[in-house]
Amino acid sequence: MSEEKLEKLRHSASHIMAESVLHQFPGAKFAIGPSIENGFYYDFDLPRPLTPEDLETIEGRMREIIKARHPFERREISRDEAEEVFADQPYKLELIAEMPEDEVISVYTQGEFTDLCRGPHIENSGQLGPKAFKLLKVAGAYWRGDEKRPMLQRIYGTAWSSRKDLKAYLDKLEELEKRDHRRLGRELELYSVHEEAGAGLVHWHPKGGMIRTVIEDFWRQEHYRAGYDVVYSPHIGRAQLWEDSGHLDFYRELMYSPMDIEGQEYFLKPMNCPFHINMYKNRLRSYRELPLRWAELGTVYRFERSGVLHGLMRVRGFTQDDAHVFCAPDQIDEEIDRVLAFSLFIWRSFGFDEYEIYLSTRPEKYVGEPERWEQAEEALRQALEKEGLPYEVDEGAGAFYGPKIDISIKDALGRLWQCTTIQFDFNLAERFDLTFIGDDGREARPYLVHRALLGSLERFLGILIEHYGGAFPVWLAPVQAKVIPITDRHVEYARGVEAQLRAAGLRAEVDARGERMQAKIRDAQLQKIPYMLVVGDREMEAGAVAVRLRTEENLGARSVEEFIAMAQEAVAEKRVN
Repeated sequence: MSEEKLEKLRHSASHIMAESVLHQFPGAKFAIGPSIENGFYYDFDLPRPLTPEDLETIEGRMREIIKARHPFERREISRDEAEEVFADQPYKLELIAEMPEDEVISVYTQGEFTDLCRGPHIENSGQLGPKAFKLLKVAGAYWRGDEKRPMLQRIYGTAWSSRKDLKAYLDKLEELEKRDHRRLGRELELYSVHEEAGAGLVHWHPKGGMIRTVIEDFWRQEHYRAGYDVVYSPHIGRAQLWEDSGHLDFYRELMYSPMDIEGQEYFLKPMNCPFHINMYKNRLRSYRELPLRWAELGTVYRFERSGVLHGLMRVRGFTQDDAHVFCAPDQIDEEIDRVLAFSLFIWRSFGFDEYEIYLSTRPEKYVGEPERWEQAEEALRQALEKEGLPYEVDEGAGAFYGPKIDISIKDALGRLWQCTTIQFDFNLAERFDLTFIGDDGREARPYLVHRALLGSLERFLGILIEHYGGAFPVWLAPVQAKVIPITDRHVEYARGVEAQLRAAGLRAEVDARGERMQAKIRDAQLQKIPYMLVVGDREMEAGAVAVRLRTEENLGARSVEEFIAMAQEAVAEKRVN
């Protein structure tokens, strides 16, 4: 079934659900019920909170409506008639009042339910298969997304063209639930968020801290190899800085309230760019020292409403892997090539090799000369083509200050995550009057390129957790090997093995609890530890370990030295499995 037909089916399903809800709650007030990606929802003002049992009842009534094959009938009515039809529905009356005077007002009726709607819909309720839909959950939603308006109950559902498609989707949802980074983050003790400390502020636990350290160490190492210098900038800045950069004009609603320091207003930084520009302007620059490639793991703070906060994916404080390249105009082609190739190398190192790439070009309103835009767009285009990367051109979708490349990575479940941005900026170079002395002895304007690669460490770890289902590759795993003594008399030998592994640079722990061996193995598997090294009498005598994998594969006895070499090889090669 085409996307257009599925959208029509799902929109119709929302009306059928609304009819069922009104049958159960005759005095209910209903708001809006659109189709969405993979499903539909409807918002209701109900006399009490809905329960899981209510959803089952609503589904049952929906099947009766489907069986009755009620036709969807469209009518065009006058504004006065519309106000009469929905006289007891305040949310619909508000929508009607906002409609332009010349707009056609249409309603759709099926069975006992009439709704204000543009359509289109399926011909009759029977075209929605009785076993091809499912109500999924109830969530709170403010009317019109305004937290000052009433909180409504939003019922989410999904609908498909067949029972088979529905099952495939529900299976995918089940897999998504298993991989949910919020659940795995708690079970694997990676991070937590605490209301008493503040919503959207991440606490990194030792294991999460270890993964972050490994990522940061790799990030710094590879940036140094790629010719970057790592810089650090303050967490706060005077209001004047943010006025000069334009952030107070364009991003003030995302910035936290100013603090007073000795009569001066300071803001928590939402971005790192102005500080890097200050460093550039610290002295006169020559063409001989360009390009300058400066990178920072800089923690920034942006206001997000509590309703959109989501685990690690949407937070209020996060560490951005930021970089800025200051270069001469004749260096730009090579620099963009380098940035793009470097970005792809990093993604492949983390096990991502499928992407969707967009080149966003000059919008109607822009800053900078058209010639610079054309040169910048061409540099981005050529870099993509040199790498042999398919891409789509998003005409006019560049920021007002420059064109850009956006790279979305595809995870194990086929979902896309927009992470990397390679962005020209003709605005800040002008605002801060950036210059360098060219080979002709004259001042010239450098090109400034922003580059966020992972996006933020918080969001990236959330993506990694879900991509790997918490079973990180050996090089990223917070604990790479669990040494499991069979009995207490084997603990001392296990400690010796642990010491050898740690000395070899491997992250190892001993499970010295008084539990049975099988229980220890099961717990290590639940913690998704790559290697379990069982040690008993035979292993002690041979100076060996019995190697088991978290996949339940048994590799048998290996000398400690042999195991170390095997694990080190897996780390060095950054194997995904």
